Amino acid sequence: MRVTPLTEVQPRPRRVAIGTFDGVHLGHREVIRGADTVVTFEPHPAAIVAPGGAPRLLTTLERKAELIGALGVEEFVVIPFDHEFAARSARSFIDDMLVGTLHAEHVSVGENFRFGHRAAGDNALLRADARFETRVVPLLEVDGEVVSSSHIRGLVLGGAVEYADKLLGAPFTLAGEVVEGDKRGRTLGFPTANLVPSEGYVVPGHGVYACRAHTDDGAVRVAATNVGVRPMFVTGRGELIEAFLVDFDGDLYGSVLRIEFLKRLRGEKRFASVEALVEQMGRDVEETRAIAA
Repeated sequence: MRVTPLTEVQPRPRRVAIGTFDGVHLGHREVIRGADTVVTFEPHPAAIVAPGGAPRLLTTLERKAELIGALGVEEFVVIPFDHEFAARSARSFIDDMLVGTLHAEHVSVGENFRFGHRAAGDNALLRADARFETRVVPLLEVDGEVVSSSHIRGLVLGGAVEYADKLLGAPFTLAGEVVEGDKRGRTLGFPTANLVPSEGYVVPGHGVYACRAHTDDGAVRVAATNVGVRPMFVTGRGELIEAFLVDFDGDLYGSVLRIEFLKRLRGEKRFASVEALVEQMGRDVEETRAIAA
């Protein structure tokens, strides 16, 4: 899949799907179905028009591109969203962007998609334009709940990653550079690869998770992962993601680790002794092995 900045878009007829697509969840996938080009915005529009209320995101632009590319889309067009673009009228968005730049012949959007200055444009305005065909996709429901990025954010924050993965259609994933920690896990027999959560992105609620970890060498490894502040020890550190890669012995410092969250095993807790903690960690690893291997 080609990732194309808006300024480098080449003229050709397109079947376009438009949206923010944070998470690329099941509802987004239905909007994208049949499109050869996906158009999104970077950063998230809320970060510009309502910065105080901008949501923490489920996916980086890189992860979004990876997920969309896996759907068979040919081109991923990224629109830089700034104050100037936010001031563009809904009519200008259609005339200049959809028709003038993208040469759209077919446009697919979700039913709640809005565009243009003060979100004045809606699917009725798109449908009224005879220059392209418009497909408006109803909101998807699963188990009686609307599948939305905000709902999935709440699930992840609450630790319900197993159900979040079902609505996403892929595991919830975090990635980051492995940094040095307190090396306490090593003394306990469970050395961990430590990631500092990225600002502005959703992190699963504190607890221990069964995960898979993708390392720079392309390997996929089982990983028992703790998210939290380690209540057994006074460290002075903030929130940390600590992944114990099962049956792995190596140095990951400075490399990028991608962690897929599959299931929450338990909440973060203080144990009566270090020995009790180590025993529980052993059980966590075996449960993780059963789930993620």
